[in-house]
Amino acid sequence: MSSYDVIIVGAGPAGTSASIHLASNGFKVLLLEQKKFPREKLCGEFISPECADHFLRLGVEVEMRAADPAEINETTFYSRYGKRIAVPSRWFGGGAAMGLSRARMDQNLLLRARSVGVDVHDGVVVNNPVEGDGKVLGIRAKVDEVEREYRAHITIDATGRARSLARRVKSADTRHARKSKLVAFKAHLSDSRAEPGVCEIYSYKNGYGGLSTIEAGLSNLCFIVTASEVRQAQSDPQLVMRRSVMTNPRAAYTLESARICSDWLSVALESFGRHKPSPAPGLLAIGDSASFIDPFTGSGMLMALESGELVSQLIVRHRDKLNRDEFAELARDYAKAYAQKFDSRLRVSSLLRRVAFQPRLAQGAISICSFSDRFRGWLARSTRATNTRNSLSAPFS
Repeated sequence: MSSYDVIIVGAGPAGTSASIHLASNGFKVLLLEQKKFPREKLCGEFISPECADHFLRLGVEVEMRAADPAEINETTFYSRYGKRIAVPSRWFGGGAAMGLSRARMDQNLLLRARSVGVDVHDGVVVNNPVEGDGKVLGIRAKVDEVEREYRAHITIDATGRARSLARRVKSADTRHARKSKLVAFKAHLSDSRAEPGVCEIYSYKNGYGGLSTIEAGLSNLCFIVTASEVRQAQSDPQLVMRRSVMTNPRAAYTLESARICSDWLSVALESFGRHKPSPAPGLLAIGDSASFIDPFTGSGMLMALESGELVSQLIVRHRDKLNRDEFAELARDYAKAYAQKFDSRLRVSSLLRRVAFQPRLAQGAISICSFSDRFRGWLARSTRATNTRNSLSAPFS
């Protein structure tokens, strides 16, 4: 058995950012990841301009720029009936957004975590959480084919939408799993007609998709459809794409001559929105494990980095109490700070989702938004950070 201050399971941007912040503040941190890095990940691969400040604080800004990401200056929404509106990236603060594959971005963060002293293991089979006295005490995992047990004051679920730890904790207050009604697909393309510097979002019946440029001149296509459509197409991603995404005229034009140059990735989507930031005593959740915001907002990566920083700030502030196993106050403070920082944007995204999945509503919304830059800018920013004067949004000192 090995002991740590904090164990984090999941090495996406939420988990690695939390590990870097904590290790930089003197915590002994274990970071475990199921996949062997570098690896691809289903994601829109749109990095909002606000992420640049997070990369700077994490010490990876130079590495991210050296990966030669695409510069994205605008996001344009196309309705199924020909309407379009544009949202400049500068409206979110800072400069352009970046288009960078998750394989490169996550690898940069993982290498940084190792360099600041995080004990990192990838290619790990994480088994069940260790529980005792009604709380999570750590996890059991198979590392290098050896079963091991790790203990910590705090365990963090950063496993994404799967919420692998929260689902396995006996004492956790989790919702029953629901049958997935939506499926997301992703692939890298070459020879698309994507407009340089633009992330394109397409509306179609019962779903939406996005195409943006990443490094090496490739484009990333990521789209959502209903599970019934996938079954009707015998789970063939390209047939699904033609029957759904390409019913949007702009998508049909942009993708007409594109070639798939990666494996297709797919995942069932159980739900959007919020889960409990502290699903059980001793366990905290960050990133998509805590809440899954709609991909069309382009703020998923930002929320991952924000939640990783937020949980780290609170753990640092509660350092002395954790040594006395006083977890309840940390959990309360984290839940409160999390709600202040994220609940407003999640509510706005929920409303926009209902519009996005109905082509005629999307057409009307795009028409309305086209009349006012001010309203369009406010709506776009409402899916990002809010003015939370009482939240812990200041950088580490």
